[in-house]
Amino acid sequence: MSFPLLTATAVLPALGAVATAAVPAARRTAAKWLALLVSLATLALAVTVLVRFDPDGARFQLTESHSWIAAFGVRYELGVDGIGVALVALTALLMPFVILAGWNDADPLETGSRRWRPTQGFFALILAVEAMVIISFEATDVFLFYIFFEAMLIPMYFLIGGFGDRAHEHGEETAATQRSYAAVKFLLYNLAGGLIMLAAVIGLYVVAGNFSLAEIAQARASGSLHMATNTERWLFLGFFFAFAVKAPLWPLHTWLPNAMGESTAPVAVLITAVVDKVGTFAMLRFCLQLFPEASKWATPVILVLALISIIYGALLAVGQRDIKRLIAYASISHFGFIIMGIFAMTSQGQSGATLYMVNHGISTAALLLVAGFLISRRGSRLIADYGGVQKVAPVLAGTFLIGGLATLSLPGLAPFVSEFLVLVGTFTRHPAIGIIATFGIVLAALYTLVLYQRTMTGPVKPEVSAMPDLKVRELVVVAPLIVLLIFLGVYPKPVTDIVNPAVKQTMSDVHQTDPKPEVEAAK
Repeated sequence: MSFPLLTATAVLPALGAVATAAVPAARRTAAKWLALLVSLATLALAVTVLVRFDPDGARFQLTESHSWIAAFGVRYELGVDGIGVALVALTALLMPFVILAGWNDADPLETGSRRWRPTQGFFALILAVEAMVIISFEATDVFLFYIFFEAMLIPMYFLIGGFGDRAHEHGEETAATQRSYAAVKFLLYNLAGGLIMLAAVIGLYVVAGNFSLAEIAQARASGSLHMATNTERWLFLGFFFAFAVKAPLWPLHTWLPNAMGESTAPVAVLITAVVDKVGTFAMLRFCLQLFPEASKWATPVILVLALISIIYGALLAVGQRDIKRLIAYASISHFGFIIMGIFAMTSQGQSGATLYMVNHGISTAALLLVAGFLISRRGSRLIADYGGVQKVAPVLAGTFLIGGLATLSLPGLAPFVSEFLVLVGTFTRHPAIGIIATFGIVLAALYTLVLYQRTMTGPVKPEVSAMPDLKVRELVVVAPLIVLLIFLGVYPKPVTDIVNPAVKQTMSDVHQTDPKPEVEAAK
């Protein structure tokens, strides 16, 4: 019996969460180091998974399968394809940076404050989220996936509501109220999506008799399982609704700006760079593979919703006064590009969408974490409270600029390649959608450059005149992310080689081929 590598990758952070929570209250520093070491060990396991994965091998690799709830056909089944392994690696990669960036975020507040933050609980919750996200990317049993898809809401609720941003212009009492509101809104939106998905999961079992993704797909391909058209469409909508909330897709997006705005920067990274990716990943893994005909039926409407997300998110980002809410609306726009690429039903679009998930995770983490360092120094999230920062903290300003330029998909930085592939893949099948979506790029340049101009350039405001530059711990967080943005911008082949075979399989699931060029190349 081979070593259960996928299980170990998910169980290690789960055990680390328990151990971190059990550290005595007076040993806060020990809890931090334990969480960091666990995250690094999990990264080592994820790298092992990545190395052992063969892009040209079987679709799902490193598989594990054990009977769990036999009476209902539920199995403990894990496996990774190229898309899943890339996102497992992304999740494990970001966690050490999240922990380092939040090193002091859960320490006791200033002397005399009645409010204390349980440091051990903060880092334990982060590791719990990591464990649940990783197993969601690995699960090939629909019921197993559903359990962790919903379970990750619990630690995220406490991270948003219990460990919010200390920089608030209206005082601690108002801040606590707004954190509670953001946490409850996050929970209610995602629970509503999850309950609808639960009905669809039960419906799938009634139709298919089991929850195994591989068995259902094989039965459909062989013709032994036939779903009535209306049944397939209703089941698809049940799954897609939950994933669209998580993604988030307009008009189910309104929880995200509140959740990110009221969270600490590391928790905001968890939300948009890690947890939200489960929604877009599941669209590829479950919607397209389980319900291919319904996916094609819904494509026109989904593309329009994705297009609205792109333009709407970018327009609202332009008008924001709050730094983190601006990044939140920018993320809504970016997720619109990802979903558009998935449902363009072309190999370029789906490869670009998968690559975009990875690149968006890295670029948003870089921008948000630097923004968090900036906000912690000034004590304000408002753009108007800054000015001239590049003259007093040039390294901070420089890293903030690179993160911003990655957000607007500047050529030479990682998101450019993925956004280009999404637009090309969309244009070849849906030219009108592709053309309109390009305006999102123009708006991205506007909100990113205006943000940089208003915070970093101009006269130095008195409140930032003594602002220190990035410290060693902060440079350790930011520098590797910047290096990755540049490396994958110049040489994306390591990621595309992994995801492209999985994308071809997904295209085969929905019985789609790339449209032929209207003008044949000259011989």
